[in-house]
Parts: sequence; structure tokens; C-alpha cells
Amino acid sequence: MPVCMSTRSEVVNNGFKGQVLDLETAVKDGYLGGGIGFGGGFAEKMDLNKMIQELVDLQDVPSVFICPISLEPMQDPVTLCTGQTYERCNILKWFSLGHFTCPTTMQELWDDSVTPNKTLSQLCHTWFSQKYVQMKKRSEDVQGSVLEVLDGLKKVKGQARVKSLKELRRIVANHVSARKTVVDKGGVSVLLGLLGPYTSHAIGSEVVSILVNLSLDSCSRLNLMQPAKVSLVVDMLNEGSIETKINCTKLIQMLMEEDDFQVEIVCSHSLLVALMRMVRDKRHPSGNLPGLMLLKSICSHTQTRSLIVSIGAVGQLVELLPGFNPECLELALFILEAVSSLKEGKLALSNCSNTIPNTVKVLMKVSESCTQLALSILWSICKLSPEEYSSVAVDVGLAAKLLLVIQSGCDPLLKQRSAELLKLCSLNYTDSIFISKCKLTRTIR
Repeated sequence: MPVCMSTRSEVVNNGFKGQVLDLETAVKDGYLGGGIGFGGGFAEKMDLNKMIQELVDLQDVPSVFICPISLEPMQDPVTLCTGQTYERCNILKWFSLGHFTCPTTMQELWDDSVTPNKTLSQLCHTWFSQKYVQMKKRSEDVQGSVLEVLDGLKKVKGQARVKSLKELRRIVANHVSARKTVVDKGGVSVLLGLLGPYTSHAIGSEVVSILVNLSLDSCSRLNLMQPAKVSLVVDMLNEGSIETKINCTKLIQMLMEEDDFQVEIVCSHSLLVALMRMVRDKRHPSGNLPGLMLLKSICSHTQTRSLIVSIGAVGQLVELLPGFNPECLELALFILEAVSSLKEGKLALSNCSNTIPNTVKVLMKVSESCTQLALSILWSICKLSPEEYSSVAVDVGLAAKLLLVIQSGCDPLLKQRSAELLKLCSLNYTDSIFISKCKLTRTIR
């Protein structure tokens, strides 16, 4: 078993082709990122593990500090006789597995001792200490900026207030510490106080863009459910920029996660129309997914489904199915399947001439969950009038697709539903004609 040997005063750098660097050379030549001074005992006063854990960005850590085994910063570096340096616990584990080779070079070890690399350890402490202090300084600067803006918001109005909100939005978007400061220092209540029946969209859109980046507590969410605030958000969802619309959908999603959420808030004709406008918007496709995600959350509440049907969402979603990407397609099918549980939902689906052709097309195309949703929709329509709709479904290739589902390795319940639907479709045909309809023809391409 390897044992610890005496300390060496050199740094053996894994990344510098075996070059041996002393501390002065490493710092002077800028191998560690340039300009890093060595502050004596300064580094050792700080806990290295704590610094590594709290530093967010570790992308620029010099390779000399990275253990070749774990690819993580070393805290207790030791060097082998081959000149390669590793984190102590990692190399000892390597040895305990029966390997007596150098993991990097795969050379057999002629000396199985490990030597603490104290100089590298000091350099590592110094580098991370400096980065940690810089991070803390930036964090303090950010906190000061946030507090200054929040204090200013209580005093300024008009365009000056919009300008302050834009600055706060920029800081919050770029700094995690800023978000915490806004929450901890009462900034949320300041922001909520800016929303009301007479709030301009310029102010409202900036406030919402900040709120969606924060962790709001239950009290704040309940405050946002006030009718005047909800009305403002819905207005901006209808008339704002695409960025504002997306932020409004995120905010409403946050409210719907609240235990005391009142579903009446989303039972709004204006809200649902705005969401469908986002889903249909080809000029701004970035809004399609957020719109569908919120619609899915809304239709999870059964009392909202009839309203979704009443605004004509069923026919619009059916026509959009072929052009949706997989993620949007699954959401749209979920919504259509949910409203198909209603009598008016079934009628809306059956009245759209492209419901059956577009739904058959997605079978076995994207995912098993999409196929399951599509089958459920087709079943609800075909059960309405088996003679009429089953014939249409078979003519557009449903029978062949169902056979593919049955022969696939998908869920047994899905296969069972496919078999039941296939049986329903066969009632209008003789055996020979139906068999010919089941052939893999152009209809399943």
C-alpha cells in the first residue's frame, strides 16, 4: 500500500509535459492565469472545499489544479514517482482496486509511495482564494446596486421608473446573488406595489420580467392573484411584445403552482384567446411552446375545458398539428385529448375535417405518449359514429398504423386500445376488403 513520503518543494505540472515549476516561476510566467500574487498565509485561512463549492464558474480553473482521475479541483494533491499529480483519495482508491500503474501514463510504478505536493496545494489555495474574494466583492457590489435601485424605485416615477426597472431586470438576469437580495431585502413587495389597475404596460412588463426570475413565496403569489393584477397581466398577454407575453405565461404558471390557486383566474376568455394567438403566431415561434404549456396546465382543470372549446381552440390546434415540433405536438395532443372527454369537445373534433387525417399521421411518428394521446382522440371520434368516422380513418391509413402499434414493443394497454379500435374499424368491411385496407401502402408514409 502506498505511503506518504517527505514534502517536495517543486510543482509537477501534469499539463506542462513534465516540466518542474517552482512557485516563483509558476506565478511570474503566468501559468496560473496571470498576475496571481502569493499572499503568504492568506490562502490557508480560507477553507478550500468551501471556496470550490461556492464558486459558480469553474471553467477557467488551470489544468494543473485538476485531478486527471476525477477531473475536479484537487484539495490534497500528491505526486507519484512518474511526476504525475493526483488528488490523494482518488489515487489511493486506484491503488486499492489493485492497480499499481500511473493512471495518466499507464507506466508501472517502480516506487509506490505518494508525496504531498505542498507547493501545488498552496498555489491552489491562493488561486481559489483570489477568485473567491473577487466573487464576494462582485456579490457585494451587486447587492449594493440592487438596494440602490430598490430605494430609487420608491422615489422616481414615469420614464425614470422604467429606466430603474430595466436596470434591475438586467442585474437580476445576470446575477443569482441579485435575485436573493431582491427577495431578502423586501424587493418583492416593492415590485408588487407597482402593479395595479393604472399601471402602464411599460412598467408592468418590466416588473413581470423581474418577478419570473425570483423565488416567490406563497404570500407574494396570493398578492399577484388580486383581480387588478391578474387583469393587467392578461392585458399584457394580449398586447405586449413576444418577450412580455412569454414572461406573462411564466408568471401565470407560477401562480398555478400555488396550493390556494383559484381556477377562476384562468377561466378568462381574453386569456385563452391570447394564448391561442401565441400558439398560432408564425412570426414569433418562440411563443408557441410557452403558450401550449400554459394551455395544458389550464385544461388540467376540468371546469376550463368547455371554455377552451368555445373559443375555437380545437379546430385551430388540429390544423397546426402537422407543423408542430415533437414537444409542441405532445402538448397539443394532450389538450385535444383532454377536451375530447366533453360532449362539445367530441363534436368540435368531429366537425373538423382534418382531425382524423392529421391525428393518424402522428401515430408511431414521435413518441409512445403521443401515440397514446392520438389513439384516445381517434377512439372518442370513431365511437360517435362508427360507420361514418371509422371508414374515413381506414381510408387515410389508420388500420395499417394500428397493426404497426400492435406489432411494436409498446405498452400492452396501448396495444389493447389499438386492437379495440381496429375491431371497431373492421365492422364496415368484409374480411377480404378490410385485409386489403391493412396493407402497408402509401397511406402510412
